[in-house]
Amino acid sequence: MQAIVEPGKISGSITVPPSKSITQRICAAAMLHKSKTIISNAGNSDDEQAALKILEQLGATLTHSDDGVITVTNTGISPKEYTINCGESGLSSRLFIPIAALSSEEITITGEGSLLNRPVTEYVKILPELGVAVKADSTTLPIIVKGPLQPKDITIEGSLSSQFLSGLLITYAFTVTKPTTITVNNLNSKPYIDLTLNVLANFGKVVTHEDYKVFTVTPLEEADTDVFVAIEGDWSSAATLLVAGALNGEITVEGIDTNSLQADKKILDILKDAGAELIIEPYKVTVKEPDELQAFNYDATDSPDLFPVLAVLAGACKGESTIKGITRLLHKESNRLESITDLLDKFNIFHSVHDDELVIEGKEVFDYAQINSYSDHRIVMAATIGAMRAKGRTTIHGMEAVNKSYPDFFAHLSSVGADIITNLE
Repeated sequence: MQAIVEPGKISGSITVPPSKSITQRICAAAMLHKSKTIISNAGNSDDEQAALKILEQLGATLTHSDDGVITVTNTGISPKEYTINCGESGLSSRLFIPIAALSSEEITITGEGSLLNRPVTEYVKILPELGVAVKADSTTLPIIVKGPLQPKDITIEGSLSSQFLSGLLITYAFTVTKPTTITVNNLNSKPYIDLTLNVLANFGKVVTHEDYKVFTVTPLEEADTDVFVAIEGDWSSAATLLVAGALNGEITVEGIDTNSLQADKKILDILKDAGAELIIEPYKVTVKEPDELQAFNYDATDSPDLFPVLAVLAGACKGESTIKGITRLLHKESNRLESITDLLDKFNIFHSVHDDELVIEGKEVFDYAQINSYSDHRIVMAATIGAMRAKGRTTIHGMEAVNKSYPDFFAHLSSVGADIITNLE
């Protein structure tokens, strides 16, 4: 499908969807919690639906109320299916592989699309140390595991993704019988580990760390009580909308916790540096387009999902902006170094790559273009808000990729004045 975007301004208010990153972590913990987990404000993205389906495949029972509340009832890992499909969700695959490995049954974890190219290297290496039989033709999905996993002190590598550590921490938190440590080298995306630890705290689990290098999981007798969780708004989605306001008019984004642990809340600091006018209130932020945006420098190593929208923001700033963290872009829904630089080429925005940095020279108006989404939801969203600043009509091919994280993205932008037509190609 394609989205045809006309240049123009926006004005109005949008409530962001729930955080799929938090939802998936809650689902993983709910699979191991002995009592019920009651989840309100869960989202409807493809990744969230994948996580909920995995719960049922591994043996949990889900009930859905008329007001959207989901109740997860778990009686242990008792697979109903022996092939677990994670869709295109890299996070779900990395959270649920060690959980599936708690079973003494042989379980295949697979996925679809770009997920089949995303590495699960650390699990192929480390799970055999934990008593898990692993079958894999490569370091990508599908992977076959047969446990039961036996927690012990281990050392893992954290440079590829923090998601491996998150998966192991959640699994350990519900299964260790004595204090057990996970030592991690070269950890990236530390804010995402903070999210994981916060989720575990909601379930009464105790995990401490020494400077994000040595994590100690301490067993506690689990209380036989239900856990109630309301999913907060998604800062990744909010970042795109806030940049849209800074580039193309004015927008108020509601439903976001300004005290959130989410990494992409950093967008507020970046927009301030760029000269956008911000009004920050409890659970909502308004941003207004200034007379002129100024170049900025930002290290996106710990918040790589911001990279696509930051590239578009930099393209509209006067001067030369630098975004660091290119090494974090290679194993996403697309090779984001390739898809981002192609997007900048299509908008005719000058850029260059130096070591781990992308340097972007801003311009007042972008060229209109035919844009390839690379089946990457964040490229679609970044391209859309860039297209609103172009000289003419821009067409984005593969716009359905937004369903991965923000199915209502185009409808929400249209509600605040964006001129967008979506149709079949």
